[in-house]
Amino acid sequence: MENGSAPLKTRAFFAPRALLPDGWAEHVRIGVNDAGKIVSVEAGASPGDAALLAGPLVPGMPNLHSHAFQRAMAGLTERRENPADSFWTWRDLMYRFANRISPGQLRAVAAQLFIDMLKAGYTGVAEFHYVHHAPGGAPYDDPAEMALQLAQAASDAGIGLTLLPVLYVYGGFGGRPLSAAQARFASDPATIAAIIEGLGSCPGIRVGVAPHSLRAVSLPMLSELLVVAPANGPVHIHIAEQVREVEECVANTGRRPVEFLFDNFEVDARWCLVHATHMNEAETQVLAKSGAVAGLCPITEANLGDGFFPLRGFLDQGGRFGIGSDSNISPGPWEELRLLEYGQRLLHRERAVAIPAGQTGSTGLALYRSALAGGAQALGQGEAGIAPGADADFCVLDPARLPLGDCGPESLLDQAVFASAASPVRDVWVRGIQIIAEGHHAGEAETRRRFDAALRELGDLS
Repeated sequence: MENGSAPLKTRAFFAPRALLPDGWAEHVRIGVNDAGKIVSVEAGASPGDAALLAGPLVPGMPNLHSHAFQRAMAGLTERRENPADSFWTWRDLMYRFANRISPGQLRAVAAQLFIDMLKAGYTGVAEFHYVHHAPGGAPYDDPAEMALQLAQAASDAGIGLTLLPVLYVYGGFGGRPLSAAQARFASDPATIAAIIEGLGSCPGIRVGVAPHSLRAVSLPMLSELLVVAPANGPVHIHIAEQVREVEECVANTGRRPVEFLFDNFEVDARWCLVHATHMNEAETQVLAKSGAVAGLCPITEANLGDGFFPLRGFLDQGGRFGIGSDSNISPGPWEELRLLEYGQRLLHRERAVAIPAGQTGSTGLALYRSALAGGAQALGQGEAGIAPGADADFCVLDPARLPLGDCGPESLLDQAVFASAASPVRDVWVRGIQIIAEGHHAGEAETRRRFDAALRELGDLS
């Protein structure tokens, strides 16, 4: 009981098998209170009056990096338009698209995306939000207008949301002015503070901040941002994604991006360094030892030709990582984890690279548990997994969607990550509320209608 209020009621779920923090367990009874928090977990239990779950249970996966509006351009940037097509030419197309989307269209696109994420097994998402203003750069009457549309879309879909308003001041290193294409992104710490204040009316969401990148902020601006940031809220930043970015950072600061960030700020467990693809050994070590999370987005990083993250050295030094859908080409955790491991296998010409040196076991399990812990940290969720104190975010896997079915816990996540063509998720709960039932969302038909209407209004990228 708190402040004289009535105690929260508890209901129970019963899973034939569940992935707990110390591994798979049989006959698991889970108590959840009305606030959506897990209050008890008992293995080897009897179901009693608990709701019976239809298959093996895993914690829902956090998605630590998303740009929701980019879902509406998925598949529209795969034509070669430039003899030297690259991240930078893709970015020009993305800017063109970002300058079209309206608040209502953003809500429609994000709601559809969030349902797709839920069906795939993501139960929470960190939205790295930088489209702040109207097309052309004029501020909305409410600075939080676009952020509020994202919050409403998350509420419509039922996904957990960590919203990260993005500080975007410059168009490049050396204080280069923003281009006309970047005018919608323009912000300063006061803008971000106003957006955070505006989000105070949205119950249930978590709020942090995101300096876009070292090329888009100055050290004084980043320091001011950390002052207005919510206390203990997450801090995310794009960093070292492209070789050109590293070269420009060295040319302007004399140091590499990760090195420069750590030399100037106390980077700790609040931070998530998104991509961090191009690090040398010293940077890899300092990031691994800091307690910060590396935000890896293998599908987008492959799509944009970024390169390979130094996963082996990072994990061997105790580094933490999570996964994100970023440009939302294919928003599901299973393909992200598969591509992460397969990329490392191609790079090193070995197998089971995601298991740190000296350890053995299931690669799928190792990937899933690492991404779960890192993702929960990056979203500011606190306790991760199916454990007392954690959010009751979990997914029932459908053995019928696995090639070998439920032939024992040792192969479940290996099958799900490496051997399934589609999402193996059947049912999804977020904070104790069932959102996906037998692969379907109650609002999916109307949400899809609104999404299709938004697509027609937005047109193509020409």
